[in-house]
Amino acid sequence: MEAVSIVLFLLLAVVMSGALSRMLPVAVPTPLVQILLGAVIGLSTSYRVALDPELFLLLFLPPLLFLDGWRIPKDELLKDLSTVVELALGLVLLTVLGMGVFIHWMIPAMPLAVAFALAAVVSPTDPIAVSAIAARVPIPKRMMHILEGESLLNDASGLVCLRFAIAAALTGTFSLTAAATSFLWVAGGGLAIGVGVTLVVTRIKAWVSRRFGEEPGSQILVSLLIPFGCYLLAEHLEASGILAAVAAGITMTFAEISRQALATTRMRRHSVWDTIQFALNGIIFVLLGEQLPGILAGARATVLLTGHHDAGWLGLYVLAIVAGLALLRFGWVWVSLRLTLLRRQRTSEATLHSPSWRLVAAMSLAGVRGAITLAGVLTIPLTLTDGSPFPARDLAIFLAAGVIIVSLVLASIALPILLNGLTMPAEPSRQAEEDAARVAAAEAAIMAIERAQHALAERDGHADVYAAAGTRVMDVYRERIESRSKGARVAAAARRQDQLERDFRLAGIKAERATVVAQVRERAIGSATAQKLMRELDLLEARYQN
Repeated sequence: MEAVSIVLFLLLAVVMSGALSRMLPVAVPTPLVQILLGAVIGLSTSYRVALDPELFLLLFLPPLLFLDGWRIPKDELLKDLSTVVELALGLVLLTVLGMGVFIHWMIPAMPLAVAFALAAVVSPTDPIAVSAIAARVPIPKRMMHILEGESLLNDASGLVCLRFAIAAALTGTFSLTAAATSFLWVAGGGLAIGVGVTLVVTRIKAWVSRRFGEEPGSQILVSLLIPFGCYLLAEHLEASGILAAVAAGITMTFAEISRQALATTRMRRHSVWDTIQFALNGIIFVLLGEQLPGILAGARATVLLTGHHDAGWLGLYVLAIVAGLALLRFGWVWVSLRLTLLRRQRTSEATLHSPSWRLVAAMSLAGVRGAITLAGVLTIPLTLTDGSPFPARDLAIFLAAGVIIVSLVLASIALPILLNGLTMPAEPSRQAEEDAARVAAAEAAIMAIERAQHALAERDGHADVYAAAGTRVMDVYRERIESRSKGARVAAAARRQDQLERDFRLAGIKAERATVVAQVRERAIGSATAQKLMRELDLLEARYQN
């Protein structure tokens, strides 16, 4: 019963955080509000969450990483793949090595393997926290795509490094050759398992749907089970469950294109995954806040591990780690952007200007630590193989929690200032591509309607009725083809016309909804009729708002 109450408290805090972050007069990131609410829960109630590291990792990371891989724009990722790989792999390795040595030098009481583990968990970035920070100052699209791609890959690379660091701490030994060999299986096996399981499951699911019909609820449940199945199978085979979940998400995009689900299934599934993402990310930050009172209460004992007595040293260590991370990231981003420009200059006659310092600074501060860092540090084992306490575990958790909070606060103050008026290099317009796709789709629709007209007329004989109905529908498609095929000026006017039509339709839908609500209150219509009408209006509104 107590566990159920804790879960309900956490979910209530997540719900309240979304409303409070919008109510506040200043832009406060939702993760910070969630941490604060979690601290209130930890201080005002007797409930305490005892986090099992393995259970925490299983419950939170597979679905979040799976969804990131599923939804990330693949074309945008491939366009800046070199920059993303440089940030997600090169910067992670540099961070683990550089910050691991720095942390061990700064805190000699922390074993080197534990220092590397801490460096590994603070290396991944969190684009969700960045999006929350920049909600009122939109991040340029290309910059956000790079951050999303980096986060997707550095989550996996950072957590794989964490795995090796923990193994070194547990065994007391580390072999570079053995680690490299193990890494090939851990990474390659995880990727192969994620791709293979997803393809097999989606093919079976598509075959069952074709033969026996599709049930949206079961389809959604299958999509929820895929990341957990990939993760558990990979871990059982001693491969990377994290990489398996990421690979499963990326594969899901291509599997869904070739084996489309029903429109109802896709809409419901999208809503379910949005809710799960919001809840899991929120619970992670609320849990961080809930753990803070206990972490701070043990700060006096924790600081003794470092050889000091004043708890203020812990704050200095956190600031030093944040500063080291920022400097490493700033230097790496600057070098990465310079190399990208040099490569493009070799293939282009145009002179490319050096990256703006504001762009480099914004990319550096956008490396906010969040849910993955907390999830990773909490997976550090409680004990060694001989049963003794894991060395400096509480200290690592305190420092990781401090890095998350300080990076969030720092970015929430400085990032909007740097982003204000910042522009990325001009992007080629996708409008011609969109117009061509709309024309092709409309032509296919007209052909399908004509075939349906002829088939119905031959069967029933009422050719005039079917011709009139089909003509009304085809006129809409012909208008789309005409407006998208007569040059840029006509196309722009057509898009303006479409926007006005959407505005008018949304105004009409709003009036329809108000009328239905009024009729329900007056008992003029029943609840079943009202629900049906409201569902239709909701679908229309979703269509015209996108």
